[in-house]
Amino acid sequence: MTRATPIWKAIAASLRNDISDRLYNAGDKLPTEAALATRVGVNRHTVRQSLAALADEGLVHSRRGAGVFVTMTPTDYPIGRRVRFHQNLAAAGRTPAKKVLLLETRPAHSAEADALGITRGGKVHVYEGLSMTENQPIALFHSAFPADRFPDLLVHLADNPSVTAALQRSGVTDYTRASTRVNAKLATATQALHLQIAEHAPILRTIGINVDSDGIPVEVGRTWFAGDKVTLTLDGS
Repeated sequence: MTRATPIWKAIAASLRNDISDRLYNAGDKLPTEAALATRVGVNRHTVRQSLAALADEGLVHSRRGAGVFVTMTPTDYPIGRRVRFHQNLAAAGRTPAKKVLLLETRPAHSAEADALGITRGGKVHVYEGLSMTENQPIALFHSAFPADRFPDLLVHLADNPSVTAALQRSGVTDYTRASTRVNAKLATATQALHLQIAEHAPILRTIGINVDSDGIPVEVGRTWFAGDKVTLTLDGS
């Protein structure tokens, strides 16, 4: 007699086929153990065994408190003198996009004023948003710009979320990174929600200052990268 295939292997094979057929794409969350168990008519332990097998193959990975996700190949993101989000992702063969979360003008915090070389209490334009690839968030960013120098910057960003395009429309034809600091953090609840990761999951934070061709600061920014979605690389260009 032919021995029947163990049910956990059949479930794993079905999910493997779904991933292969792109019913679930890289970065997508799979149904919960409970939902899969109900769908197939087995207990959750059997489903857990199936998911563990797929994890061993590198097809899925779990995020504590968030669920099980189809593995997403980390995107190489160069950190160098010229940091251009769209160019970086396009060069990596990814489809870039940005989601605007906040555009506002307010008094500068002391650290922002010092970084931008403006008087403390001077106004800055603030741009917060999500950097996306393949419809998946990979980074949360917060940038501040000197408002007196770029009075219409928020209007330009509302038309087009590209910082490069907005600065060009404001008269800055080129800008480069003067400094970058990178350190590891654990995601707060808000950051985890935006990045679709578990709270306290590892993230990488960069703090950078961009300057124009005369060396005058035009932007100070902080970016929080999802640790399992991005590989930061050093680029000398």
